[in-house]
Amino acid sequence: MLSNTCKYAVRAVIYIALNSEEKRKIGIKEVSKELDIPTPFLGKILQTLAKNKMLLSTKGPNGGFSLARSAKEITLLNIIEIIDGLDLFNDCLIGLRTCSATAHNDVQCPIHYKYWPISKQIYDLFNTETIKSLADEINASDGRIGL
Repeated sequence: MLSNTCKYAVRAVIYIALNSEEKRKIGIKEVSKELDIPTPFLGKILQTLAKNKMLLSTKGPNGGFSLARSAKEITLLNIIEIIDGLDLFNDCLIGLRTCSATAHNDVQCPIHYKYWPISKQIYDLFNTETIKSLADEINASDGRIGL
């Protein structure tokens, strides 16, 4: 459902949220090593998130990344929209030209009316689940949930 790039972005943002202390930046090499994501690939992801004002990026010896806003204000949907876009929720599941979630016509694909309620539930879940709530659940798992 989500691209690997998007999954990496979510994991990286959660990692930064879990490891950020006030005024501390998290270096890309640390994130890359801890999450086992290739550094160049992760760099592109984090720069995209910074360009879209999800992360703050600071260069230099004490540089790195931090959240641009509170973890409780960042939803999974915010990250998905930046990395993958919202086509999952707006386009036809099987790619038919005459069908889309936003189409206002009577011609929909054969699966449209079965998929649309599920798509809406997933959208609502991603739009309400915050990085803070995920980070809190990971912390409460006593190491059973690993990034």
